[in-house]
Amino acid sequence: METKQENMQFLGLLGVYKESYKIIFSWRKIFSQITLTLILPLTFIFLGHIQVSDFLFGKIVHDSVQITETEPGTPQQQKLIEMISSEWATLTLFKLVYFTFMLIFSLISTSAVVYTVASIYTGREVTFNKVISVVPKVWKRLVVTFLCTVVAFFVYNVMAVMVIIIWALTIGVRSGGIAILLVITILYLIGIMYLTVVWQLASVVTVLEDSYAFEAMTKSKELIKGKMGLSVFICLKLNVSFFLIQFLFMMVVVNGWKLFGMSSIGRTSYGILCFLLLSHLFLLMLVLQTVLYFVCKSYHNQNIDKSVLSDHLEGYQAKYEPLMAKDVQLDYHV
Repeated sequence: METKQENMQFLGLLGVYKESYKIIFSWRKIFSQITLTLILPLTFIFLGHIQVSDFLFGKIVHDSVQITETEPGTPQQQKLIEMISSEWATLTLFKLVYFTFMLIFSLISTSAVVYTVASIYTGREVTFNKVISVVPKVWKRLVVTFLCTVVAFFVYNVMAVMVIIIWALTIGVRSGGIAILLVITILYLIGIMYLTVVWQLASVVTVLEDSYAFEAMTKSKELIKGKMGLSVFICLKLNVSFFLIQFLFMMVVVNGWKLFGMSSIGRTSYGILCFLLLSHLFLLMLVLQTVLYFVCKSYHNQNIDKSVLSDHLEGYQAKYEPLMAKDVQLDYHV
């Protein structure tokens, strides 16, 4: 990294993006290798899932419409019922396979990118073979952190549903009820965004420190204090970009919306464009998360001893030896 650690706390939105792009372009060979082997498959899995899911669900809708137009009790209706059951089973199985591979590749990509950026930060020599050798020693910890995050999101959504039920039973749509529902919705979305930021930074903490699961989430929550606005804005910008790319792919490539007299060749071009944009976004998101981690550490005067961090990163090559909390809080400045 070109920015000194003690100065990273002063980086704003543009500064964090500039630092991230400097890292990517300065080390484009290693990041190109990570992109080709991990990020591109991740992108293909995600976009392919949208296309296949739309096809399978479309068959279910088509057969469901046909069954309403078929005389009850006939062999044709029974056949349609069996077909719909089979199609639902196929869609469910496909979703399970998709989520499994999506989770695997996203966690592997996170491990690889966070390790690479941290190695660059310490000035260590980093090769693709070293990066790949690290993945099996850290991704299980990331799985545990991810599962804890899922639990946190589940509990949060259960509480949100309870609030909505209380609202419906006590206030409802009577005078002022809609305004209160709007406030509840806004607060809910703010909470979702906050949990997303905590989860993303907790993934970096899991790779670089001795903490994982709920402990990593707690440390992440403490880290973003003072940098909440920056963290949320980066997360919001990335999620909006992600939604726009997904929307463009869904509407133009999958549903065939015509844009500017688009031909079939244009539709394919839009698919390639979405693929490239999304793969770039996935890589940038992971680099930004790691840079944000160092920014938050610097803001809290928890300057990391590069030699200690380097030793622990080297430890990934042998026996996994996580970075202890005491090693990331060595220098406190007034």
